[in-house]
Amino acid sequence: MPITPESPPDPALRDQLSGMRSLLALSMVMSESDDQGHILGLAATAVPSLGRYRLEGVYLADGGWQAVPGVHAASDARGDLEAQFAVLSVAGGPVAVLGQAWAWAYPLRSLDGHLGYLVVSAEGEPPSSEQFLLRVLAQQAGIAIAGARQRARRRADAERLHAANAALAETVAELELTAEVHERLTRVAAAGGGPEGIAIALHELTGYPIAVEDRYGNLRAWAGPRRPDPYPKEPWNAREEMLNEVSRDPRPIRRDGRIIVPAGPRDDVLGVLVLIDPGESAGRPEQAALQHAATVLALELAHLHNVAEAELRLGRDLVEELLSGAGEETMLARADALGYDLRRPHRIVVVIGPAEDGFGRAVGVAVRETGIGSLFAVRGREAVVLSDADRPWSRFHTVVRRELGGGLCRVGVGGAYERPRDLPRSYHEARLALRLQSAVTGDQATEFDRLGVYRLLADVAEPGSVERFVREWLGALLDYDAAKGSELVTTLTRYLECGRSYEATTTALAIHRSTLKYRLRRIKEISGHDLADPDTYFNLQLASRAWNTLRALRAAHH
Repeated sequence: MPITPESPPDPALRDQLSGMRSLLALSMVMSESDDQGHILGLAATAVPSLGRYRLEGVYLADGGWQAVPGVHAASDARGDLEAQFAVLSVAGGPVAVLGQAWAWAYPLRSLDGHLGYLVVSAEGEPPSSEQFLLRVLAQQAGIAIAGARQRARRRADAERLHAANAALAETVAELELTAEVHERLTRVAAAGGGPEGIAIALHELTGYPIAVEDRYGNLRAWAGPRRPDPYPKEPWNAREEMLNEVSRDPRPIRRDGRIIVPAGPRDDVLGVLVLIDPGESAGRPEQAALQHAATVLALELAHLHNVAEAELRLGRDLVEELLSGAGEETMLARADALGYDLRRPHRIVVVIGPAEDGFGRAVGVAVRETGIGSLFAVRGREAVVLSDADRPWSRFHTVVRRELGGGLCRVGVGGAYERPRDLPRSYHEARLALRLQSAVTGDQATEFDRLGVYRLLADVAEPGSVERFVREWLGALLDYDAAKGSELVTTLTRYLECGRSYEATTTALAIHRSTLKYRLRRIKEISGHDLADPDTYFNLQLASRAWNTLRALRAAHH
């Protein structure tokens, strides 16, 4: 029936228009949502508002049954519905729901294709106008879901593109840093910068403190702030375990705020390159630079090792022949062939240290670093250095100890001579200085030329007169010590060398004050000497020094 201004509106048409307006508003809300669950929840909530309907469920082809409000279908009924979906077309259609006279599966569709079904039931078949609204609701929900998925794909694509761009930028940065590292380290290697130059270059490139350690954990070079003093050194077992770990996998490893890379082949690690990173902020570019620098360091260490081996071999041959007293002209000719000037004054320096593989390397590093010479030979625990310089020998001793990781060593320095034929004498003097070291100076580096009266006593042509002098003043005490196993002569010697100071003597001998007083009383009783008399004091001190010298000379001849 046509509608005229005079006739009242059709209630059914009015309800349909109202439902369409509601669906239009709902469609706008759904289309603006990016949450698939929220969209389906809105559609499920709208179903009862369109008539006397019951929502049986929402099924998506790629996600199964969805958790939405107001669902009535039991879990055992869902399997039956899925079986009915198999014979439906993408346009949907009627389905059977137990206890309900009417049920329909409305398709959730979009331009992208079929997404699933919105299943609605009622106690009787609803009018076509209401079914139309349900179909529109399902269609709008499908379109909104497709839009949300499309936007999600675009966001994912944008995120992947952003990630790809970031990765590309990082790769470009890595390549630029790698090129800069390669160029910088190539210049360092060409200029002979050594481990120190490599450490400085890597620190300037990365901004992190850099340490170069040898195989044994001794610091070879440092670049950057906050250098530890003293530099920590791992226990031997922990060091070997770490080297075994990095040799199995030469990639950088993190340990105790440090990034560590080995320098050298897997079966022969020559050293370790360390980037100090307590905050663990160093990334791939820094680690790539560290690995590249480790390769350059391995080549540099191998070169230094080969140079040291060659110097050690050539130096050992020449030094051994010099000490054997070979002909001077022959020695000069050999030295000229090696490019070494043997016509300058030289002296022999003897180093006593541990019998281990690193001893020769430690002496070689100290020889080069302090500039005392270039030729030396290692004989077990003894290293013999041919020196043409006059340096602070305590500095040389300190460097050897440092390279040994704090290990004990002693240095004896012989006199300097113009002629190569006198070098065996310098060697004898260096060994004598070592013999007298603990008894005389207490230092770890002793020069024969500075031994004073000991040097005069050692040079006496007729040692028998010295022995008679010693017997005259110390004979009774020496006999008593030999018979009783006591240490009265040693006590007297230390007491006199300490200027008759009780405190200094007890500290040097590690004895109690009362013990020292008792021994001094026994010394006076046995020897009959008055230690307070100046002449007696002088002769006893000279006799005690002569006694130490004779003992050192006898030990040197054994």
